[in-house]
Amino acid sequence: MRQIAQFLKEYDGAPLRLMEVCGTHTAAIAQNGLRSLLSPRITLVSGPGCPVCVTVTSYIDRLVELSMEQTVVTFGDMLRVPGSRMSLNDARAVGGHVQMVYSPMDALRLAAEQKAERFVFAAVGFETTAPIYAMLLEHMRREDITNLSLLTSLKTMPPVIDWICANQNHGIDGFLAPGHVSVVTGSDYFIPLSEKYKLPFVVAGFDGPQLLAAVYTLVQRQGQSGVVNLYQSAVTPDGNRQAQQMVQKYFEPCAAAWRGIGMVANSGLMLRPEYEAYDAGSGGLEQDNGGNKGCCCAQVLTGRLQPEQCPLFGSACTPSTPQGACMVSQEGSCFHHFNSRK
Repeated sequence: MRQIAQFLKEYDGAPLRLMEVCGTHTAAIAQNGLRSLLSPRITLVSGPGCPVCVTVTSYIDRLVELSMEQTVVTFGDMLRVPGSRMSLNDARAVGGHVQMVYSPMDALRLAAEQKAERFVFAAVGFETTAPIYAMLLEHMRREDITNLSLLTSLKTMPPVIDWICANQNHGIDGFLAPGHVSVVTGSDYFIPLSEKYKLPFVVAGFDGPQLLAAVYTLVQRQGQSGVVNLYQSAVTPDGNRQAQQMVQKYFEPCAAAWRGIGMVANSGLMLRPEYEAYDAGSGGLEQDNGGNKGCCCAQVLTGRLQPEQCPLFGSACTPSTPQGACMVSQEGSCFHHFNSRK
């Protein structure tokens, strides 16, 4: 590992831009000080891998509206994400009904205990969390829970990585593939993209040495396609078939809106028509022009800017006064760049 670290620190080849597309990788890279171990000619950029960060403003606005009619149940990170007018925290301050939970199954418990109340769960995430929402729906149907619905903002990785590759005129030279997603989907999930763009992909876990090895592998495989799986303790080529089948039972592909990108075909998951009774109105939620015009979260999410290049970063925008989703979420690039400053 010492030789790998020395190689990466002394690398003087062609400039490389390597993108991670996993919020937990973004956090682990910052926590392990990985950027400080690399040559200035190797740049790590964060992609659209934080589920809270890529959720569009109109989704937050819809949750705020719903909170005035029923109880919105959500994870903590969603509470402070700015909408075009207010966040869920702001809505709660003016009479909105918002309940923070740690698991989707907490929403099931609330609905079962308070049958006279209506609840809507903010179902955001990627391929990782989609099986959990499918399991939630399975329990709702089995237990005849009719006072709980889902407002979905579920995304899938390959279409948005395809968008990044097709639209980044400055280029990405390799991808650190999302570890948690790969546990569900399998590492082979990324082979078509790797072959299409002739780029290396490396699946990695979340400890410092493995992340360093992943960056080394990406550098060594420049000009080559293929997916290398360094996370074989958790990731197989085919992934978790049972989880995949559960997702396919309840969800189908759809176009989805991404913050900073817009609509991307087949990049989302929506409830199948036979389960629309559990949908809280997820359709038609597209990116709008609300929010702070000075926030550069959209450019950070697509690798066009580093967080420090945003004029609000570290001044108007801090973890205690976030102006955008990338500073709110504990998987957000701005949040970790701020906390990693010396």
